[in-house]
Amino acid sequence: MRGLTMSLLRPAEAELDMPVDLAPAEAPMRLALQSAEQAGRSGEVPVGAVVVVRGQVVAVAHNQRECLNDPTAHAEIIAMRAAAAALGSWRLVDADLYVTMEPCPMCAGAVVNARVRRLFYGCDDPKAGAVRTLFRLLDDARLNHQVEVFPGVLAAESSALLKSFFMRLRRPAADLRVAQR
Repeated sequence: MRGLTMSLLRPAEAELDMPVDLAPAEAPMRLALQSAEQAGRSGEVPVGAVVVVRGQVVAVAHNQRECLNDPTAHAEIIAMRAAAAALGSWRLVDADLYVTMEPCPMCAGAVVNARVRRLFYGCDDPKAGAVRTLFRLLDDARLNHQVEVFPGVLAAESSALLKSFFMRLRRPAADLRVAQR
């Protein structure tokens, strides 16, 4: 199997050519995308995250680094903090995290430390991805916890949202350069 289909397989199942049904992951990921859109409207990089425990949404969040002037205010961190508060425990062992973009090293470390059960994410992050792209922190056997990973859930929508945001950010600078000529 090649291409997109291969990226939608769990590592263990890739060898067996057993596709994973990601349809049940679409509803929480759409909620994460809505939260990401809210971030974009606030001038934040549009990344959203949702924590689901036993089929119930317990937290929804988006990036807030600019609004809070906090370098740790990534969608995943905020969502896990809210989930831990709602559940009364930092151990999120029954939690599934849905995030629109592959987590960075900080967020991937927090996912491991929180003992999250499964991670579903949208698009890859070629510059800072710590789950599959640059690093593989969530399934590193040297760590005390491994997380089951499902990449590529609504990846096209997640990627389009980010590309659109950054194109809008760059447009004024490009318009200014044209006007100066």
